[in-house]
Amino acid sequence: MAQILIIAPHMDDEVLGCGGTIARHVDHGDRVDVCVVCNRAYSRVYNADMIEEEKACAKAAQDILDYAGLRFLDLPDEQLSLHFQELLEALERTVAEVRPELIYTCFGGDLHQDHRAVAQASNIALRPFAAPFVRRVLAYEVPSGTEQVFPGVSEAFVPTVFQDISAQLDRKLSAMAAYERESRSAPHPRSPEMLRARAQTRGAQCGRLAAEAFMLLREIA
Repeated sequence: MAQILIIAPHMDDEVLGCGGTIARHVDHGDRVDVCVVCNRAYSRVYNADMIEEEKACAKAAQDILDYAGLRFLDLPDEQLSLHFQELLEALERTVAEVRPELIYTCFGGDLHQDHRAVAQASNIALRPFAAPFVRRVLAYEVPSGTEQVFPGVSEAFVPTVFQDISAQLDRKLSAMAAYERESRSAPHPRSPEMLRARAQTRGAQCGRLAAEAFMLLREIA
């Protein structure tokens, strides 16, 4: 059994980026923990009741994907650059507690500023001498964020690893549907139709019916 950690900037990023992969790891007997970094701000306003509702949605998605652990760091949405040291220390504690062999984190060239901050903090927290038990680190894409960056502004997301989720795609879509407030109608990238189309496109790139795509950041063989 492998120990897996998913680092998600926001509630729903774990499903959008690697929901099918989470389900696949669970199907293979691995233990998966998800660490959600931020609370949600709605129209840049914090609403405690809405945050609790969103956490309930995250727990519903957890039940659908059937993974083991879900933790919330409760850092402020859209303000991680102002709380970077707090973010880094929280990620370091989480990694030390979970001691994962494999980590999925967000892509450093993403459009969303919180995603970029989490990617940078992950890079620092996962230095080989800081977390020697981590043998593999992968970056996931987040539809409506990763692909929206203007050309030349940042590094492009170029997948190097594909995970076959043909048997898990429907569970990923069901988990995303648990996030009613974050789901959208087609042709939005977070709609079920476009999430399915993206998975099928990634599948076509690797000879499978459906896949999720990742960039390999580090691997110690």
